[in-house]
Amino acid sequence: MKAVRMYKPGDLRVEDVPKPEMMPDEAMVKVKAVGLCGSDIPRALVYGAHVSPITIGHEFSGEIEAVGSEVKNFKPGDRVVVPPLIPCGECEWCQKGIYSLCEDYDYYGSRRDGALAEYVSVKESNLLKVPDKVSFEDAATLDPCANAYHGLMRGNFKEGDSVCVVGTGPIGLFAAQYAKLYGASKVIAVDVWDEKLEIAKKVGADVVINSTKEDAVEAVHQATDGKGANIVIDFSGAPIAQKQCILMASKMGRVVFLGISHKGLDLSEKEVDTIMRSQLSVVGSWNSFTKPYPGEDWTESLKGFDEKGMTAKDIISHRLPLDDAPAVLGEIAKGGYFYNKVMFYPDGYDGDFDTV
Repeated sequence: MKAVRMYKPGDLRVEDVPKPEMMPDEAMVKVKAVGLCGSDIPRALVYGAHVSPITIGHEFSGEIEAVGSEVKNFKPGDRVVVPPLIPCGECEWCQKGIYSLCEDYDYYGSRRDGALAEYVSVKESNLLKVPDKVSFEDAATLDPCANAYHGLMRGNFKEGDSVCVVGTGPIGLFAAQYAKLYGASKVIAVDVWDEKLEIAKKVGADVVINSTKEDAVEAVHQATDGKGANIVIDFSGAPIAQKQCILMASKMGRVVFLGISHKGLDLSEKEVDTIMRSQLSVVGSWNSFTKPYPGEDWTESLKGFDEKGMTAKDIISHRLPLDDAPAVLGEIAKGGYFYNKVMFYPDGYDGDFDTV
């Protein structure tokens, strides 16, 4: 089969490799759509993975071609999406059912071969059936959507809340879309890319703010009649944005840090004062896996696609064959290259490919 193999950061090769061996508790999944995650980019270009060489890619959907002898609840022909975390089941956090905090996990695409390939052999416990009306393309974005849902729930989102999304990559855009569909009183999107803010409008943002062109904190307060947003979620991971989130929140507001920064965060006197005097809740959000595995973040997000009209249609910026993976990552590495969700189709795509 064809697969995108990473030998070291920046060294990706499209190769013909043996089809994976299928264990008795696994199903052979023919990959129909696989997205490039924000975490795949530094993994492929800077940090590398836990094993090498490796087939990267963990946001994917497909169709079951065959099942192992121990598989009970799936059959050939089933349409599936794959939550990529394989929890150990033994540590304190697995015992509590908070699998995102597992201390000894495995993971498709970073610790074992993933889905930038024609086939992946997947454990039955990592399979989730996809309703007929949900496309393979939408199903392949369930991971970022579940992360967005998890962030909103960490902020105790409820109908009538005003929500500010800072950073409109795929997860931020799904958060904006979900908040709008599920009754937010106002959805505000903040970014530095006009192109991404245009997408934010399409998926439900009522107000968009380019923080390079206006004072984002002041603009959020203007959009909320001076009150600030009830929930402010940072998806950017940029320290300057994380600090602004605190000042964008309403009294008793909830600030969620979800974007990965790998940087320190020095808070000013004003920011610390605001946390205390406005009685803000500042919380972290990490991944999307709970009990029963994969948990509510995934099942409720899937319902959103099936029942509420959630879609990745406007969020996907590139639709590519596997052969283009090294080239598009090369363009991203140069910087200044606009992309949002990059989607690959190992089995072919019904429309025209957007080549790099």
